[in-house]
Amino acid sequence: MEQASAVTPLLVLSGVTKRYGAFRALDGVDFDLRPGEVHVLFGENGAGKSTLINVITGNVAFGEGTYSVQGRPAAGLSPQTLRAAGIAAVFQEFSLLPDLTVEENLFLGREMRHGPFVDRTAMRRRSAKLFAELGFDIPVSTLVGSLSRPEQQMVEIAKALMFDAPILILDEPTASLTDTDADRLFAVVARLKARGVGIIYVSHRMREIRLLADRITVLRNGRRIATIAASGVTEAALVEMMAGRPSGELYPAIRHTPAAERLRIENLATPDGLVRTVSLSVHAGEIVGLAGLVGCGKSEIGRAVFGLLPIAAGSITVDGQVVAAPHPRAMLRRGVCYLPADRGTEGLALNRPVRENVTMAALDTSTLGGGGLLRLRAEKGVAARLLERLSVRPPSPEPPVLNLSGGNRQKVMLTRGLVRPTDVFLFDEPTVGIDVGAKAEVYALMRDLTEAGAAVLLVSSDLPEILHLSHRIYVMHQGVIVRELAGAERTEEAILSCFFGSALLQDATTAGEAVA
Repeated sequence: MEQASAVTPLLVLSGVTKRYGAFRALDGVDFDLRPGEVHVLFGENGAGKSTLINVITGNVAFGEGTYSVQGRPAAGLSPQTLRAAGIAAVFQEFSLLPDLTVEENLFLGREMRHGPFVDRTAMRRRSAKLFAELGFDIPVSTLVGSLSRPEQQMVEIAKALMFDAPILILDEPTASLTDTDADRLFAVVARLKARGVGIIYVSHRMREIRLLADRITVLRNGRRIATIAASGVTEAALVEMMAGRPSGELYPAIRHTPAAERLRIENLATPDGLVRTVSLSVHAGEIVGLAGLVGCGKSEIGRAVFGLLPIAAGSITVDGQVVAAPHPRAMLRRGVCYLPADRGTEGLALNRPVRENVTMAALDTSTLGGGGLLRLRAEKGVAARLLERLSVRPPSPEPPVLNLSGGNRQKVMLTRGLVRPTDVFLFDEPTVGIDVGAKAEVYALMRDLTEAGAAVLLVSSDLPEILHLSHRIYVMHQGVIVRELAGAERTEEAILSCFFGSALLQDATTAGEAVA
């Protein structure tokens, strides 16, 4: 443990406990934040990180302990009061209104005025200045609903920074950002630290922790395990503190026993041009990876197959039958399940009970429905079994999904493919924003599904994930597949050489032959 600092903290929590019935989400937690530091919160999903952040922001009232902000008691204060006291937060789930412009979202509820009128010119000028300082190339007059998820993440970050708060909370802020945009964010964090801003940073990415952290607090099962200086700490030590056991292999060995072809895509194209003449196949008993840079079109393939995007050309075949006009209900009945990257917006109904989120894709099955009626007892039983199978914590099916941590929300969404017969799984960025322990559980589920005969299409921007889990890999660039890799060809160098197109690959091959 580190020694106490003479610097007066910006906020201090001592012995904070939060109970949900008999379950302790926080159990006597101590935490403080100093000016000009990045204090990382680290722990498995369900460890208490989200609850602690919600206590700090005033969204959750705690039962025992004390909490002060800049020396003043904060217990019982509302989120609005704490924002006024200088706490700004960027959460994993966005709080933007899609029908408003970027500028309107930034100032929502805090509009600048000239007399009785909203001063749009001043708001636009201030917004543009902030975006220029952050290096975010987004016109502030753009409707938020037309932005990509990474761009919306930038808007959320800018919104939090708009009013110079001395305390900033960043909850997995790079989950939707490209490496270039993440580097811009890191530069912003460095500038904020130099200005004395205290930053609470939630991340599971070791690169970010090594780059940014001054101190790290590790939580496990609602308790603070340690607060340590970031310098010199190893990844293995952090994972062991987080999990309570020595770190083992993250990626399971998955047998490759390809059988019948489950899914075939031929010359697929979408009207927006993000996918152009894509062909691939996935067999029972294998995981096929789709790799490529953000924006290459890989995520659009799963969405088009499931019927969430229109198809301009090409064909989709499931178990030997061509699907003329795919749409979600028909694809579910054909045994195809799509699990989206954005669980908050597309994957879950956050204000509805866990039980309803588990079963919503199977209400037309004989197990749960029939004659227009829902079998509530059967629904509760199915939900309870699946929550236990995926180790969702807490395992209760009745609270709203909003109460769960990010990793447990992800596991609730994954039950969607287990509640009805499913042969083809389309995983789109399945481990975005979840910790190492939850990743291991997701990977184990993918192994079990594959070895039981399912066909899995894995779309991921995590290169180690693609390399370790996939039996075959397709690499995309600007809407087309530039190479298929199998066997010993599946290397990081081979994938990276394809990220910028087949021309670059050909140039590299020719140069290598010339050197030889």
